[in-house]
Amino acid sequence: MRRACIRLRLFVRCAIRSIIFSVVNHIFGLLGYMKRLLCLLCILSIVAISATAQTVKPIRNSAAFDPFKLIPGSSFSASSSTPQKPVNRTPEETERAKTIGDFSEALDIIRENYAGGQTSVNNLTKSSIQGALRSLDPHSNYFDPSEYQTLLEEQQSEYSGIGATIVNFEKDGILDTFVLSTTPGSPAQKAGLRFGDRIISVDGDWVGGESSDVVRDKVRGGDGSTVRIIVERSATMRRDLIAIKRSLVSEPSVPDYYILRPGIGYIDLTEGFNLTTADEVGAALKALHRQGMTSLVLDLRGNPGGILEQAIKVAEKFLPAGSVIVSQHGRMRIDNRVWKSANNSPETIPVVLLVDDGTASASEVVAGALQDYDRAYIIGERTFGKGLVQDVINLPFGSGLTLTAARYYTPSGRCIQRDYSNGDIYDYFRHRYEMPDTEKVKFEARTITNRKVFGGDGIMPDEIINDPEMNATEVALLDPLFFFSTDLINGRVKGFESYKIDPGPASGKQFSTGDFAAPDGLVDAFRSYAVKAYPGRISDKMVNTEAQFVKLRLRYNLVTAALGSVPAEQILIQDDAQVAKAVDDLPRAQQLAIGALKARLVRKK
Repeated sequence: MRRACIRLRLFVRCAIRSIIFSVVNHIFGLLGYMKRLLCLLCILSIVAISATAQTVKPIRNSAAFDPFKLIPGSSFSASSSTPQKPVNRTPEETERAKTIGDFSEALDIIRENYAGGQTSVNNLTKSSIQGALRSLDPHSNYFDPSEYQTLLEEQQSEYSGIGATIVNFEKDGILDTFVLSTTPGSPAQKAGLRFGDRIISVDGDWVGGESSDVVRDKVRGGDGSTVRIIVERSATMRRDLIAIKRSLVSEPSVPDYYILRPGIGYIDLTEGFNLTTADEVGAALKALHRQGMTSLVLDLRGNPGGILEQAIKVAEKFLPAGSVIVSQHGRMRIDNRVWKSANNSPETIPVVLLVDDGTASASEVVAGALQDYDRAYIIGERTFGKGLVQDVINLPFGSGLTLTAARYYTPSGRCIQRDYSNGDIYDYFRHRYEMPDTEKVKFEARTITNRKVFGGDGIMPDEIINDPEMNATEVALLDPLFFFSTDLINGRVKGFESYKIDPGPASGKQFSTGDFAAPDGLVDAFRSYAVKAYPGRISDKMVNTEAQFVKLRLRYNLVTAALGSVPAEQILIQDDAQVAKAVDDLPRAQQLAIGALKARLVRKK
């Protein structure tokens, strides 16, 4: 027996990282879909117990107890370690209890024998659960309490924090986090944070070299709590310790809308679908109609999805009553649903829809419905291709998981989910695989005017217009452009002192996006600064070659400093090739809508 234990310990030391995954994969390979879910919940129970006990004791031989029994229709919660009365188990329940014992014992062996550093039951269990879920599909996932809280906040129209947009920039080989803008009325604005302020530390933790995502997570916290930040002021270069009381900060899913050109409205719907999206889109449409809108560019680029019901309500605004918007089919009868429009007075103006490879999930529901009914002309790039629907499941101690429960289908019957059978998550999310033309025939469908469309690989735009990425020179210029702009707004650029922007409303000066220009003289001043501040990285030739890009980014930075990041996006939109093409294609959208109306009338006869 002793020799066997020694052999086991040696084996653990040599192959420690494979134990959890081999156990879980073996178990999950044996169980069916519902058994997998039950097993996951059982494993999660071990996490809950580990939060209140020093060790997790194996229960393989505890046949008399069943602390994790799930009754159909009941909610799941972590049970205590209080002994239960003996129960008669079914074979499935016995197998489940054995699974828990195997997993618990593996964790104990790892914690007692692993020599590679500290082990955490929570981390090991989280990795195991995520590995098991990844064997199902790329979108089922487990979230620890902090990640789950972030997921839930994304479904709201607000979050708890200070209301500052922060970004990373590098100078002299050092990566730091800087304030780009603040939300009007937010704690950050009231504390005087402004464009170019450098964040040194958060609650005593030095954040130099950290990514802005890490700093963001440190700055965010519970409503009413206080965060202490050391900031280096861009105006004075003085370091201040400031205490900011966190509060709920508005984060609308429609950050901006405006008249792009006379009669042409633009709605920015790039932030996802949360609980208020449909109302926000409705308010934007009403406001734009009051301003004379007769056609619309609806921007869904980069929209990652969100709440399906909200996407359905947005599509409903453009589709007449009785139109199927999306259908959903799952294993359970409750997951089989069909959503139809109930709108008796939908929008009739021409619509061009902008999409790209970041347009995913719920936003693809909108794109698919409007395309199938020929209600919008779609331009841009192929969408992501996510046609799986996840249930969000609350778990003990604030954690949670998303589990695929169904697939959704566009009105023409398309499921736009991309293939993930090769199991390579990296290739899947990087779009390394594209469906061959010979396979597309299997997913062919027809729009209301009998145009060919295809499923199985996202939504293909009616017209492909690629968004050119920044080249290497443009990327290299971003850092010096930011630091030059910081000097510019603080009156430190000789000959351009009039560009100084006084902080806060106390200055009494009102700005608009048209107040800032970037004349050739300003580009010359930037060239001199960049070549000197970034020797060997920036040259005169680089600035001369990208002079128009420099002008655009200088304007963007100035508007950001004066008005905030949302109005500043209007500067970039003015130079957006896809938006320009959308404006040109509005007559095509009108022709498509007229053809769809005629086809609908013919069907009614």
